[in-house]
Amino acid sequence: MRVSFKKASYGFALASVLVLAACNSAGADASSGNGAPSASPSASAPASASPSASAGSGTDASASPSGGASASASAPASSSAAPTKISAEVAAQIKELMKLAKEGKAPGIPYVVHDSLIDDVKDDWGKPDSDDMAGKGFYAVYGKHHAVFGYNKGSQLFDIRSSDAKLQKLTLLQIEQALGKPSSTTKNGDDTIYVYETGKEFQLKFVIPKSTGKVDHISVFSKTGSHNNMAG
Repeated sequence: MRVSFKKASYGFALASVLVLAACNSAGADASSGNGAPSASPSASAPASASPSASAGSGTDASASPSGGASASASAPASSSAAPTKISAEVAAQIKELMKLAKEGKAPGIPYVVHDSLIDDVKDDWGKPDSDDMAGKGFYAVYGKHHAVFGYNKGSQLFDIRSSDAKLQKLTLLQIEQALGKPSSTTKNGDDTIYVYETGKEFQLKFVIPKSTGKVDHISVFSKTGSHNNMAG
């Protein structure tokens, strides 16, 4: 009986040692990462990381101005963004110029291309500041009224120009947003002349100096030019 008890005690001790050894082995495997359900943070880094992030500097790519997707997400808008749309008031002003030009008129000037004579202007406004031949016609300047009139030998107006201060605030960008691209463009020294066809009869011209980038004056011009339509 004494020998059997010793054998049983020895068998129990041996089993305890084996269980303890198995527990220690499992703990060592867990601490070394073998069989772990998730990889370490460094193992999950994307293959497409930025050069600065993969250089081993220890800088977080998401925090660096040049690193990763988060930097590009906060980048400023492109400088080629569409220009600011003009106000409804400015658009209406420019469209009104076109409407008047189709009738041979300029804003604020009570005379009409083809229908009015320079004699009418002189009777109402008096003697012009200057009245000289230019090209195939004559031009009378009325500085006080911000107006110039081109007329032919029959005294008929073929060109009415206005340099009103309200017009001189307009830019080509605003004009094109309201009326679209001009029908044609010509140069005269520092000035660029943007021509809009109003129909068969008249043209609306915007004269913009390179030095200012804004309208100097407009012209409502007869396509027949300085030809004397009153001549027989």
